[in-house]
Amino acid sequence: MPSFRQEKFLSLASSDLSDKSLEELKQTLRNQLKDGVHGFCASPYVEGQKPGDQLTEEQIRKRLEVLKPHTKWIRSFSTTEGNELIPKVAREMGIKTMVGAWLGDNPETNAKEVANLIELVNEGLVDIAAVGNEVLYRGDLTVDELLGHIQEVKSKIQKKVPVGYVDAYYEFEDHPEVSEACDLILANCYPFWEGCPLEHSLLYMKEMYRIAKNAGKGKRVIITETGWPDQGTNLRGAVPSTENAIKYFINAQQWSKEENIELFYFSSFDESWKVGSEGDVGAFWGIWDKDEVLKY
Repeated sequence: MPSFRQEKFLSLASSDLSDKSLEELKQTLRNQLKDGVHGFCASPYVEGQKPGDQLTEEQIRKRLEVLKPHTKWIRSFSTTEGNELIPKVAREMGIKTMVGAWLGDNPETNAKEVANLIELVNEGLVDIAAVGNEVLYRGDLTVDELLGHIQEVKSKIQKKVPVGYVDAYYEFEDHPEVSEACDLILANCYPFWEGCPLEHSLLYMKEMYRIAKNAGKGKRVIITETGWPDQGTNLRGAVPSTENAIKYFINAQQWSKEENIELFYFSSFDESWKVGSEGDVGAFWGIWDKDEVLKY
C-alpha cells in the first residue's frame, strides 16, 4: 500500500486547526507571511478614496513597501486614475505584476483602459496582462465584445506576455470560446460568496480550481482572487470572523504551496469604500487594515 505522506495533510480537506488558540493561529499566519506568499491583490485606495479618485505615486509606494517583504507578485485592477503607476513602482521594487484593464459598460473608458494596458506591456512593466475582470459575471459586455478587447491586446503588444481574462471559475466552463482565446485561465474562487462553511471551504476551492483547470484544457490556471472577511454579516453557512479569516488564509497558502498553485490573495488592505458594493463585509477582506497595520 502507498505510504502516508505526513506533510501532505491538505490532500483531502484542510489542516486541523481546531486545537490552536487564536494567538497560535495569528503566529502561524505571521510565519507564512515571513516565508512569503505567491501574490496579493493590490488595494491602493486609502480611507476616504474610491474608484474614480486619482491615486498618487506616494500612496502606492507606501502600500507596496508594506507588501514587498511578503510577496513575489502584485495584481492590479485598472490602468487609469493613477493605477497605471502600480506596475511602475512594483517593477522598481522587484515585484512581478499581473496588470488588469478594468472593463465596464462605457466604451470610451474601456478603450482608454485597453490602450494603457498595451502601453504598459510594451514598456516592459507587465508580466501577465488581464483584459477585464468579471464583466461576463456582471453582464457589462457580451462575449463577442470581450473577445474583441482580448484580441486587440494580443495583436498590439510587442512583448511576449501571456494575455488572459479574469472571472469567476465557472464562467470559463460556461464560455469555452473565452477560455480558448486566453493564453491562461485567471479564475476567481470564493467559497465565502457561495455561502460555504469555513470547515468545507478548502475542499470547495479545490473543486472550483478543478473546474477552471478542465475548462482550460491544459492551460496554466491562476487563482486570481480568494479570501475571507473578518467582519460583517453571515452569508448562509459562511461566517466572517477573525478566527475564520486566519484559518482560511493559512489553509489557502499551505495548499497552494504544496500543490504549486499560483494564488493571489484578496486582499492586501481593508478598503472602506467596498461596503457600498459588497455589503458590510466589503471593507474587511484585508490582511492589513486601512492604516497598513497587520490585523493579525
